[in-house]
Amino acid sequence: MFDVVALGELLMDLTYQGKSEHDKDLFEANPGGAPANVVSCLSKLGRKTAFVGKVGNDYFGHRLRRVLEAMGVSTEGLVMDDKAPTSLAFVHLTRDGERSFSFYRTNGADTRLHPEELKPSLFNTRLFHFGSLSLTDEPARSATLHALAEVRRRGALVSYDPNLRPLLWRDLREAKEQILGVMGQADIVKVSAEELEFLSGTSDVTLGSKGLFDKYRPKMLVVTLGDQGCYYRVASSEGQVSGFTVDAIDTTVAGDAFLGGLLFRLLESETPFDQWSRHQIVDAMCFANAVGALSTTKKGAIPALPTLESIMRLLGKRT
Repeated sequence: MFDVVALGELLMDLTYQGKSEHDKDLFEANPGGAPANVVSCLSKLGRKTAFVGKVGNDYFGHRLRRVLEAMGVSTEGLVMDDKAPTSLAFVHLTRDGERSFSFYRTNGADTRLHPEELKPSLFNTRLFHFGSLSLTDEPARSATLHALAEVRRRGALVSYDPNLRPLLWRDLREAKEQILGVMGQADIVKVSAEELEFLSGTSDVTLGSKGLFDKYRPKMLVVTLGDQGCYYRVASSEGQVSGFTVDAIDTTVAGDAFLGGLLFRLLESETPFDQWSRHQIVDAMCFANAVGALSTTKKGAIPALPTLESIMRLLGKRT
């Protein structure tokens, strides 16, 4: 049995690196894709993980497969597509490390994952993680819904990241409908402040999180707030946990690293997370904040994920 299986996009981030001596744009190829980032983080922290998705049978696809294998992530659920290319994302960074994306994903391999290409053995997991980008197109949408139904039938916990990328949807009405359409099947939901406002209709974190929590009833809803930390809501309590001050240069993987850290603590705990005390919740959120913060101190997504030793050092500075 796996600790965590993630389904979704695995792509290459091409991050702008300035100009060449001939005044040509330079880009660095970094492996990424939100669900792949999450399981890579968990694998680096010592959990048994697998990734399910599709890449092109091309240079980038094979390179991405090797990266996951080097991270210790099982790729038995990764399909190589002979007829579609690996999806690409061009990443643009501001001086303080904030990022924006330009996607090259029309008919990309990750959108072409079919339900019949899913291996039943990969439904045997303690926790299943997915994001909303695998819902943008068919047949990947059907594959995601099939996997979600199977893992829930087998009793796995479900983690969900409503990762909003407006340019990848036909329109924002469809995006909101599809993203919210599966939220009621998740035990853990992680959203950014911007995603919370889009989904709830308010920028007030307390009101927005309460609206989503009351309607969709996850066991835990977490809102990431950048360098301000995070806000959590469970049935028994809610509150904000402060972040860490670091020299951020690239925030590309911060949210995924945060979620990987939170899921790590959830899996490590002998107490079911929906029975955690307030102290246990805050402790887990602080750990996740540290993972997210450290991931911003290096460039790239998967290459920037921190080690457990570096996380514990950062946490030690706060005590």
